[in-house]
Amino acid sequence: MASVTYPIWVDDALKGDAARVAEHYGFDLASVTRAFWKQMVRTESIPLTLRSEEPNEESLEAIRETEEIFASHRPGEGFKTARELLDAARK
Repeated sequence: MASVTYPIWVDDALKGDAARVAEHYGFDLASVTRAFWKQMVRTESIPLTLRSEEPNEESLEAIRETEEIFASHRPGEGFKTARELLDAARK
């Protein structure tokens, strides 16, 4: 089976970030790209997750705290300034 070089155009920052992730797992970008293509063929699908990431526990706690702040404020009153909002959050 013949091998072919296939150019992929990405910006330097993206390539650098991807290389760091690949290296973290002990791979180089070429190996990861070949593995990706092989998995596409094996599964007859594109192995990507196209949904939003799930928030971690810290983010969920921040969301709960924010909801409590807004719930404790009188309905219809609102915050006139960002400072009022921040002061309410610190209480």
